[in-house]
Amino acid sequence: MASTSNEPRAARDTAPSSRHPFQTGWTVFAAVLMIFGGAMAILQGVAAIAKDDVFVATRNYVFQFNLTGWGWIHLILGIVIVLCGCALFTGAVWARVVGVVLAGLGALANFLWLPHYPLWSIVLIAIDVFIIWALCAGPHKSETV
Repeated sequence: MASTSNEPRAARDTAPSSRHPFQTGWTVFAAVLMIFGGAMAILQGVAAIAKDDVFVATRNYVFQFNLTGWGWIHLILGIVIVLCGCALFTGAVWARVVGVVLAGLGALANFLWLPHYPLWSIVLIAIDVFIIWALCAGPHKSETV
């Protein structure tokens, strides 16, 4: 059956109803993961600033900072990641781009944090990599038949 709409085809294809829920679902899932990962980074930063005995201080590590310095890095990065995760719910393109950059910085910070808390760092790196994938695989224009 032929379409009787007077709108051009391009205008119909960009309508909100033409988006697949699965594609926007990845963006929402990435936003939730960013909020979760950012909250975990905040807790990690607070624990490091408090100089808790949870973390192991290794000797002769190439990327040496004191524990308080790492704590401030994780705290600030975690706050910014949570804010960007909240901004992703608006569907803004800038939030997707900033989210990819922040997830990359989070993965890098956790890679450098590996000697202090290896299992936690590996989990957060995996979350950051999945966030990057979900944001890059985000909504695409769908073909209508």
